[in-house]
Order: sequence, then C-alpha cells, then structure tokens
Amino acid sequence: MLRRMYDWCVAAAYKPFATWILGIVSFLESSVFPVPPDVMLVPMALARPEKAYSYAFICTWTSVAGGVLGYAIGALLYDSVGQWLIALYGYGDKVEAFREAYAQYGMWIILLKGLTPIPYKIVTITSGFAGYDIWLFILFSIITRAGRFYMLAFLLHRYGAKAREIIEERLGFWVTLGAIVLVAGIVAALYLF
Repeated sequence: MLRRMYDWCVAAAYKPFATWILGIVSFLESSVFPVPPDVMLVPMALARPEKAYSYAFICTWTSVAGGVLGYAIGALLYDSVGQWLIALYGYGDKVEAFREAYAQYGMWIILLKGLTPIPYKIVTITSGFAGYDIWLFILFSIITRAGRFYMLAFLLHRYGAKAREIIEERLGFWVTLGAIVLVAGIVAALYLF
C-alpha cells in the first residue's frame, strides 16, 4: 500500500492537477486535516527536483491561508470547537495562564513549532483562541512555513537523485520513521505545549 501511494505521488508530479492537490492538502493540514503536505511534497519533488521550489511556494502560501482558517476556528468557534480542543489537550483549567503565556511568547511558539513535526493546526487554532495579533500571526506563519518548505525543497533539489534512491530502497523504514516523528510531535504538543 505504501509503495502504491508513493508511486501515485511520483506519477502525479507529471499531471496538471498535482499542484492543486498539493495545495489543498497543505491548506487543510493547517486547520483540520491530519496529514502533512510532506507526504505529497517529498515524492513530487523527488520525481521533479527542478520543480521543488515551486512546490515549496505552493505549500507555503496555501499553508498560511489554511492557518488563517485555523486561526478563525480558534478565535470564532472557541465556545463550541475551541473548548472541546482545549479540554482534549488537557488545558481546560489553565486557559487564562495559557493566554498570558501565549501573549508573551506567541512569536516564538509560532516560529519554532511551525518548523517542527508538531501538527501546525495546533499552532493556528491556539493562536486564534489566545487572541494573538492576526497580522503578526500571518507574518510569523509566512516566515516559519517558508523556512520549512524551502529548506526541504533545497535538500530535495540538491540531493534529489540520491535521496530518491535511498527512499525507494527502504520506503517502509522511512515512512515508519516519519510516522514516529509525527506521533512524537503530537505527544510533545500534548504534554509540553
């Protein structure tokens, strides 16, 4: 199944609809979808390293746009969705302390967590919930998402042929490692954030 999904993403890199799907996944991941755009970005950039930077551009801007949706969920839907999420992450009794900490360290939270495997939707929703300045949120989101996606694009563009060979040789291992890193990021978000 992993091989079929990987092969589909590689083949999709040559189709006109691929960038649309990549953009949609990147947009939704920043607000509601659990799968990061890297799942498509990496195989597509490996298939077409010359387009790695344009893929990074698409991921950056659609991720920031999706982040604004996540911010709106946190800011406007706190009474329904927001309270449920805060309770889910164990912050129900720490709401005010959390808002104060976010007001003081929000910039660093957005910049650092946007680069990590912690799902970005956690950052976007909590930014809205905490009432962080929307324009600063957008600015820091652009910085951190561009940093993440363009660094990945640089590596895939520069080492694409060798990386593709290594990944395809041991696809199961790399997918498992990626899943472990993602789960570790979620656990870290739950217990350290």
